[in-house]
Amino acid sequence: MKFIDRTKVTVKAGDGGNGKSAFRREKFVPKGGPSGGDGGKGANIVFIVDRNINTLLDFRYNRKFVGKNGGNGDIKNQFGKNAPDLLIKVPAGTIIKDEDTGAVLADLTAENETALICSGGRGGRGNARFSNSANRAPTFAELGEPGESKNLLLELKVLADVGLIGYPSVGKSSLIAAVSAARPEIAEYHFTTLSPILGVVNVGPEQSFVMADIPGLIDGAAEGVGLGHDFLRHIERTKILIHVIDASGIEGRDPVDDFHKINKELGLYADKLTKMPQVIAANKIDLPQAQENLPRLIALAKQEKMALFPISAATKQGLSDLIKHVYTMLLNYTAVPETEDSVKLYDVTKDTADEVKISRDMTGDFVVSGKAIEKLVAMTNFANDEALRRFQYIWRMKQIDNKLKQKGIKEGDTVHIGAMEFEFKE
Repeated sequence: MKFIDRTKVTVKAGDGGNGKSAFRREKFVPKGGPSGGDGGKGANIVFIVDRNINTLLDFRYNRKFVGKNGGNGDIKNQFGKNAPDLLIKVPAGTIIKDEDTGAVLADLTAENETALICSGGRGGRGNARFSNSANRAPTFAELGEPGESKNLLLELKVLADVGLIGYPSVGKSSLIAAVSAARPEIAEYHFTTLSPILGVVNVGPEQSFVMADIPGLIDGAAEGVGLGHDFLRHIERTKILIHVIDASGIEGRDPVDDFHKINKELGLYADKLTKMPQVIAANKIDLPQAQENLPRLIALAKQEKMALFPISAATKQGLSDLIKHVYTMLLNYTAVPETEDSVKLYDVTKDTADEVKISRDMTGDFVVSGKAIEKLVAMTNFANDEALRRFQYIWRMKQIDNKLKQKGIKEGDTVHIGAMEFEFKE
């Protein structure tokens, strides 16, 4: 299956159901009061981790998700049904970003972990809810609140215990093929591996770990050169790095220089990558040139305080010792605490400021924005005179007229609030 690790989707939560305007009309109740019920809540958009999914491939064919609307209210104070949440399944390691703002909304890593990304609209209140001592027979009801919508960028970071890093063609694909059931494409040209490949490495009965073949890095990867940014982010998820080096240097590169250059790229991308535990795997040790470079590599490992394992992925020489050592490191691994700026889950309920802002658009029209006022406009039935009067009362209470005048509005100027447009009059 093709590995898909980045895609864009659009999500729209369900709208709330409309409230009902109705009155009791029963045989022995000639002057029944208001009895319109409330509308139901629209469906939330919820992302959930499913361990049976390994890629974002399905999102290439289904890019739009729309939640169901809540049911409308009815007579006799009957409430509309709430729509069930729309659950969108994603693999572990999925990061959800708001494409328009770049904000990280969720970082999902654990089985069945969920994130509420878009909240469904509240159901409109029926006319029975507006009855009071001053108005015993209100004729208006609210419309349902529109559900939230977002353009999202989904990114998948591979969740593996061990990551293989190193220059292209140093033998990473051959190594993972030799120690697991993974079968990556192997050839003598650079960037044979164009996507991370996962393999389960069995150490013994009920002893195993997941290894990821991270595609080859090159100079400038941290600035996005080559395939850099696409693959450096996968390294962040691993616990231990096996730094595979071509000990033979048969492609004209010096193995010691290769080690320093790769670690430099890791540091330029994220300082925490250089602090991750590393093991050096000096590959192609079966070649004569590798034996010549081995003393220098042993000195390098001693200087860097890292374990060095001379191996040959082709002949499987030294692989058993390497795997056992890495497994022991995993057993003794201590997780690095999350940084302060890392976002785990996004709370859609935190964005509730009742603030009204006045601005001008490109044509010079006035734009009134604010979550509460835009919601009021969307839920008001302006065809009903009583609903219109209620809107005008709230408008005055929020002193929006004064705010518009402070911005220089004049008689006849156009004002926009959400999808509504009207002409300003004193």
